[in-house]
Amino acid sequence: MTEPVRYRLIAADGSVISSAAPGTFGGHRRRRVYGRLDCKAARRALALGGSYAQQRVFFTDEATARAAGYRPCATCMPDEYKAWKARR
Repeated sequence: MTEPVRYRLIAADGSVISSAAPGTFGGHRRRRVYGRLDCKAARRALALGGSYAQQRVFFTDEATARAAGYRPCATCMPDEYKAWKARR
């Protein structure tokens, strides 16, 4: 019997947790940005290679990403980004 796939997700306090389910949002650790998994900007950065993939993090939900100190992506979440920017 094979082990179930484990995913590394970021918790609200910034710690890494292991999960049997993948996250619903992806992000970039250094830039502190999160967005949808189908984000055009993230896919483009991943296709270019480099260190983007090593900085990639995942979250169970949007609330967790925000609690961990990440901001919404302006490309794939423009309304959320505008609201975040207005609150600053």
